[in-house]
Amino acid sequence: MNIIDTHCDALLKLQLSRRQEHKIDYQHADMLDTNLHRLKQGHIMTQFYAIFIEPSLPSDEMWQHALEQIDLFYSDVLGKNEEMKQIKNWTDMLALQQGEIGAVLTLEGADVIGNSLVKLRHLYRLGVRSVGLTWNNANLCADGAGEPRGGGLTLLGKDVVALNNEHQVFTDVSHLSVAGFWDVMEIADYPFASHSNARAVCEHPRNLYDDQVQAMFAKESLIHVVFHPPFINEGKESASIADLMKHIDHLCSLGGEKHIGFGSDFDGIDVFVTGLENASKYPHLINELLKYYSEEQVRGFAYKNFIHQLQNKNLS
Repeated sequence: MNIIDTHCDALLKLQLSRRQEHKIDYQHADMLDTNLHRLKQGHIMTQFYAIFIEPSLPSDEMWQHALEQIDLFYSDVLGKNEEMKQIKNWTDMLALQQGEIGAVLTLEGADVIGNSLVKLRHLYRLGVRSVGLTWNNANLCADGAGEPRGGGLTLLGKDVVALNNEHQVFTDVSHLSVAGFWDVMEIADYPFASHSNARAVCEHPRNLYDDQVQAMFAKESLIHVVFHPPFINEGKESASIADLMKHIDHLCSLGGEKHIGFGSDFDGIDVFVTGLENASKYPHLINELLKYYSEEQVRGFAYKNFIHQLQNKNLS
């Protein structure tokens, strides 16, 4: 069964290796949870690749680091693998052929643009199709889920969302503070949670409260569940597929059957759901889901809900 996975951090791993002068073969590198071989084994039809810059990096170096990760996306992910096809426009995903794998650039944290909307426009031109305003920290756009202040969007943050709307780019709420989430919901045409779980099942600031979940579903938006055990089981570093399914069950109970997907966070996590240690293991999750959900429902979770989102919102 085909899979759309809306979050991984392979670009950061590739960048760190390049800066340490270690050459990585993207096709087979064992250190990459989402190497090409594993994507094929897991039947991934489209993988989203985050541009993520550590917040501890000096602000005047962030843009260069972002460009390095984008360069690696073009050179190592796309350039050396003819089956990898960049999704620069949403219609490109609908045009994928058998054996091709879509590759989507995303931005996880707007720290890299500083206060420059010109830089954001450059990222759109380079193919960024989803923008998360924050990681866990605060920046010039908003407070993240880990910021004690818990503030919402700044004027700059609202300008970024408006520009996302104009370019049919998703505004990713996965790392936002609660106040930031609600500010986004007021003004975003395309809100999206690339890798978040249900806070009613696991009390963690990275997860979404039920009222947030219901607001997303009311706006016909997608929530893609994340495979990081601390976001699945409160206070634990381990989880089973059955534990992950509790989040899917809960989201379905809130009316989310047509709005659920997968956002693994592979290459950004170092503890794993048992049986879901890398992208090649996706069939384990699919087989388990098929025991409790219909094939049509599971196809929705796996890829069809996302495709329907593109079609229903006339995204191009």
